[in-house]
Amino acid sequence: MSIFSRKDKTDKTDETVGTEATATPVADLTGDYTIDPAHSRLGFSARHAMVTTVRGSFTDFSGSAHIDGTNPAASTVSLSIVAGSVDTGAKDRDGHLASADFFDAEQFPALTFVSTQVERDGDDWSITGDLTIKDVSKPVTIVFESAGTATDPFGNQRAGFEGSTTINRKDWGLSWNAALETGGVLVSEKIKLDFDISAVKDAVDNG
Repeated sequence: MSIFSRKDKTDKTDETVGTEATATPVADLTGDYTIDPAHSRLGFSARHAMVTTVRGSFTDFSGSAHIDGTNPAASTVSLSIVAGSVDTGAKDRDGHLASADFFDAEQFPALTFVSTQVERDGDDWSITGDLTIKDVSKPVTIVFESAGTATDPFGNQRAGFEGSTTINRKDWGLSWNAALETGGVLVSEKIKLDFDISAVKDAVDNG
């Protein structure tokens, strides 16, 4: 979701230090937000060789959201991820994921998510939208739990959300695999997506 934070460009320290999340009425969340990549994580995990789990993330992304606490259905979310920023901690594997076998980052440089429906149940937000990978768009629903709000030392209002969902990568044409001699395949088709989001409320221009 687009729930993230703005940094004081004159200070490179973590501006969330010393802040404390506080309970905030949902209606008070209403407004426009910008994702804070420095304090957010877009992660994924997949079974490898049937016996272990490989985890990774994308390091270059941006997003925004309009939150309407009174009328959640009027809320919107958008996210853009640089495909070539995939990072699993292994350069060879990252290069393979960015290649035509998977994301084909040279031809399709961005993965995008645009919401089509937003619902709220208490502190939980269910966001359904179109996830586009390699020009293939499929609907995905992500359930986010509110992690609270805080005002950082620079006066930015921050909101945090955590969410996850599981997709089948073959639905987006990411079908590369290799058979194992012992049976099974090298990479699972099911991929778990994890979102740890910090967002900053946009300043209101009264001029």
